[in-house]
Amino acid sequence: MDSNLIHRKESLVITAISLINEKGLQGLSTREVAKREGVSEATIFKHFKSKNELVSAVLEHSSQYDHALLEAALTKDLTPKEKVLHLIDSYITYCENYPEITAILLAYNGLLYEEELKDKVMEIICRRSKDIQSLIHSSIGMGELNPSVHSESLTNIILGMLHEIILKWRMAEFSFSLREQTLASATMLLEAFTMRHEAKL
Repeated sequence: MDSNLIHRKESLVITAISLINEKGLQGLSTREVAKREGVSEATIFKHFKSKNELVSAVLEHSSQYDHALLEAALTKDLTPKEKVLHLIDSYITYCENYPEITAILLAYNGLLYEEELKDKVMEIICRRSKDIQSLIHSSIGMGELNPSVHSESLTNIILGMLHEIILKWRMAEFSFSLREQTLASATMLLEAFTMRHEAKL
């Protein structure tokens, strides 16, 4: 494919993300994207068959580094619990450096009502959940976390916590450190479920 076409397609996606960040999902329109890109609306439909296909590309863009972040965590000489924190740190640092992308995360709920996009949203959510749950399961197996911990439940708590902090960060107009608050909360949460081994006499 022509590199100019690839660049234009990516540019349209990034502009769509900026628009969602400013006006919410309900404020996204192909007309406004075209206006900001300085092209005709017909140009957008040369790259995307519909508005939903553009949104699907936005979702893909927002999750494009998920696998790379997991792979980076797995290569570290860390315990599974430490890898969970490393993965959270990497993801939240990415969000803090690219705050516009967090608008997509908060738009997931609305997209669940779009049949064409629901499967894509669920795929992203399930993949992220699976990545964290796998590390938590390994941590339990190694005796780091209490064996009574249910890996799926703890994963849901962690992801819910991330969503809540990101929402508060955006509502506070990014006035606090997303990374610091998230890592402090995640560390405290995992420590609450960490096994305490009695010192041998």
